[in-house]
Amino acid sequence: MIHEQRIIFGDTDQMGVVYYANYLRFFEASRAAYWRAQGKSYKDLEAAQVALPVVEAHCRYRAPAYYEDLLAIEVEVTELRAASLRFAYVVRRGETVLAEGWTRHAVVGPSGRPRALPEELRALLPVRQVSRPPAVD
Repeated sequence: MIHEQRIIFGDTDQMGVVYYANYLRFFEASRAAYWRAQGKSYKDLEAAQVALPVVEAHCRYRAPAYYEDLLAIEVEVTELRAASLRFAYVVRRGETVLAEGWTRHAVVGPSGRPRALPEELRALLPVRQVSRPPAVD
Protein backbone atom coordinates (compact mmCIF):
# COMPACT_ATOMS: atom_id res chain seq x y z
CA MET A 1 0.00 0.00 0.00
CA ILE A 2 1.30 3.48 -0.81
CA HIS A 3 0.45 6.60 1.19
CA GLU A 4 1.28 10.04 -0.19
CA GLN A 5 2.55 12.77 2.11
CA ARG A 6 3.22 16.40 1.11
CA ILE A 7 6.00 18.08 3.07
CA ILE A 8 4.89 21.20 4.92
CA PHE A 9 7.23 23.96 6.09
CA GLY A 10 6.85 22.77 9.71
CA ASP A 11 8.38 19.41 8.74
CA THR A 12 11.70 21.04 7.85
CA ASP A 13 14.65 22.09 9.99
CA GLN A 14 16.79 25.24 9.91
CA MET A 15 18.62 23.91 6.84
CA GLY A 16 15.37 23.42 4.87
CA VAL A 17 15.59 19.63 5.07
CA VAL A 18 12.91 17.40 6.57
CA TYR A 19 13.84 16.90 10.22
CA TYR A 20 14.90 13.28 10.75
CA ALA A 21 12.35 12.44 13.48
CA ASN A 22 9.48 13.41 11.18
CA TYR A 23 10.05 10.22 9.23
CA LEU A 24 8.60 8.35 12.22
CA ARG A 25 5.51 10.58 11.90
CA PHE A 26 5.34 9.69 8.20
CA PHE A 27 5.55 6.00 9.17
CA GLU A 28 2.66 6.52 11.59
CA ALA A 29 0.53 8.30 8.98
CA SER A 30 1.18 5.50 6.51
CA ARG A 31 0.18 2.86 9.11
CA ALA A 32 -3.09 4.69 9.72
CA ALA A 33 -3.69 4.84 5.95
CA TYR A 34 -2.82 1.13 5.75
CA TRP A 35 -5.52 0.25 8.28
CA ARG A 36 -8.04 2.47 6.44
CA ALA A 37 -7.16 0.68 3.18
CA GLN A 38 -8.04 -2.58 4.96
CA GLY A 39 -11.44 -1.12 5.91
CA LYS A 40 -10.54 -0.40 9.54
CA SER A 41 -9.07 2.43 11.59
CA TYR A 42 -7.26 2.79 14.87
CA LYS A 43 -10.67 3.53 16.41
CA ASP A 44 -11.75 0.04 15.30
CA LEU A 45 -8.68 -1.41 17.02
CA GLU A 46 -9.58 0.45 20.20
CA ALA A 47 -13.14 -0.91 19.96
CA ALA A 48 -11.64 -4.41 19.69
CA GLN A 49 -9.64 -3.61 22.86
CA VAL A 50 -6.33 -3.70 20.99
CA ALA A 51 -3.46 -1.23 21.14
CA LEU A 52 -0.32 -1.47 19.00
CA PRO A 53 2.42 0.48 20.79
CA VAL A 54 5.72 0.83 18.96
CA VAL A 55 8.37 -1.16 20.82
CA GLU A 56 11.18 -0.79 18.29
CA ALA A 57 11.82 1.54 15.34
CA HIS A 58 14.54 1.91 12.72
CA CYS A 59 15.07 4.33 9.87
CA ARG A 60 17.93 4.49 7.37
CA TYR A 61 18.17 7.84 5.63
CA ARG A 62 19.33 7.76 2.01
CA ALA A 63 18.63 11.25 0.62
CA PRO A 64 17.02 14.45 1.94
CA ALA A 65 13.42 15.57 1.45
CA TYR A 66 12.46 19.25 1.21
CA TYR A 67 9.49 21.59 1.62
CA GLU A 68 6.67 20.85 -0.88
CA ASP A 69 8.10 17.46 -1.89
CA LEU A 70 5.42 14.86 -2.48
CA LEU A 71 6.53 11.62 -0.86
CA ALA A 72 5.20 8.15 -1.56
CA ILE A 73 5.48 5.93 1.51
CA GLU A 74 5.13 2.24 0.81
CA VAL A 75 4.02 0.29 3.86
CA GLU A 76 3.49 -3.42 4.36
CA VAL A 77 3.32 -5.96 7.16
CA THR A 78 6.42 -8.15 7.04
CA GLU A 79 5.93 -10.16 10.20
CA LEU A 80 2.89 -11.24 12.16
CA ARG A 81 3.35 -13.13 15.39
CA ALA A 82 0.95 -14.10 18.16
CA ALA A 83 1.30 -10.79 20.05
CA SER A 84 3.41 -8.59 17.77
CA LEU A 85 3.75 -7.40 14.21
CA ARG A 86 6.26 -5.55 12.09
CA PHE A 87 5.63 -2.91 9.42
CA ALA A 88 8.26 -2.04 6.78
CA TYR A 89 8.42 1.30 4.97
CA VAL A 90 10.10 2.72 1.87
CA VAL A 91 9.91 6.50 1.42
CA ARG A 92 10.33 7.77 -2.15
CA ARG A 93 10.26 11.04 -4.02
CA GLY A 94 9.60 9.92 -7.55
CA GLU A 95 12.05 7.08 -8.21
CA THR A 96 14.51 8.24 -5.52
CA VAL A 97 14.51 6.26 -2.27
CA LEU A 98 14.84 8.76 0.57
CA ALA A 99 14.51 6.42 3.53
CA GLU A 100 13.76 2.83 4.51
CA GLY A 101 12.69 1.61 7.89
CA TRP A 102 10.52 -0.56 10.05
CA THR A 103 8.57 -0.52 13.29
CA ARG A 104 7.75 -3.42 15.58
CA HIS A 105 4.53 -3.25 17.57
CA ALA A 106 3.35 -5.18 20.58
CA VAL A 107 -0.30 -6.22 20.60
CA VAL A 108 -1.70 -5.33 24.01
CA GLY A 109 -5.11 -5.27 25.64
CA PRO A 110 -6.67 -2.62 27.91
CA SER A 111 -4.57 -3.78 30.87
CA GLY A 112 -1.37 -3.20 28.89
CA ARG A 113 -0.58 -6.90 28.85
CA PRO A 114 0.22 -8.79 25.63
CA ARG A 115 -2.68 -10.42 23.84
CA ALA A 116 -3.32 -12.11 20.53
CA LEU A 117 -4.44 -9.97 17.63
CA PRO A 118 -8.13 -10.84 17.09
CA GLU A 119 -8.66 -13.13 14.11
CA GLU A 120 -10.90 -10.53 12.42
CA LEU A 121 -7.94 -8.11 12.33
CA ARG A 122 -5.30 -10.75 11.62
CA ALA A 123 -7.21 -11.82 8.51
CA LEU A 124 -6.86 -8.27 7.09
CA LEU A 125 -3.06 -8.33 7.14
CA PRO A 126 -1.33 -9.80 4.11
CA VAL A 127 2.21 -10.55 5.22
CA ARG A 128 5.22 -10.35 2.94
CA GLN A 129 7.72 -12.62 4.62
CA VAL A 130 11.29 -11.39 4.88
CA SER A 131 14.09 -13.71 5.91
CA ARG A 132 15.42 -11.30 8.54
CA PRO A 133 15.09 -7.65 9.52
CA PRO A 134 17.51 -5.20 7.90
CA ALA A 135 20.75 -4.80 9.83
CA VAL A 136 20.96 -1.88 12.23
CA ASP A 137 24.29 -0.22 11.57
